[in-house]
Amino acid sequence: MNYYLVVAGCLSGMAAIIHIGCIVFGAPWYRFFGAGEHMARMAEQGLLQPTIITLFITAVLLCWSLYALSTAGILMSLPFKRLVLIAITSIYFMRGLVGFYFVTHPLGRSPEFWIWSSVICLIIGMVHLIGLKQQWSVL
Repeated sequence: MNYYLVVAGCLSGMAAIIHIGCIVFGAPWYRFFGAGEHMARMAEQGLLQPTIITLFITAVLLCWSLYALSTAGILMSLPFKRLVLIAITSIYFMRGLVGFYFVTHPLGRSPEFWIWSSVICLIIGMVHLIGLKQQWSVL
């Protein structure tokens, strides 16, 4: 069992749960987690757009969690694990790095959101990278 990929899968899973919480608890959660005032207001108005966007992000994060846990040896084997884990790891790193640009160009979110979310993405990306490197020879 690869403990780094177990942790990576749990971190993606926790992020998915937080996104579900935003759907369930609405505008206060969207605001707290930095989704921006626009998303929070749409949620307050009962519009479907925030729910659809958040459900999509949740589905992606759940898939990433499943792939990490599969590669760790906890879940059934999924296809293309090497390719998918490379993509997931790369996306976490890219999101983490690009987010720092938005500290000075926040697009409706706070600079603090971009800093924290970028650091979190870089940490999750690093955990994925270590786990992927450990599993590389058996993928």
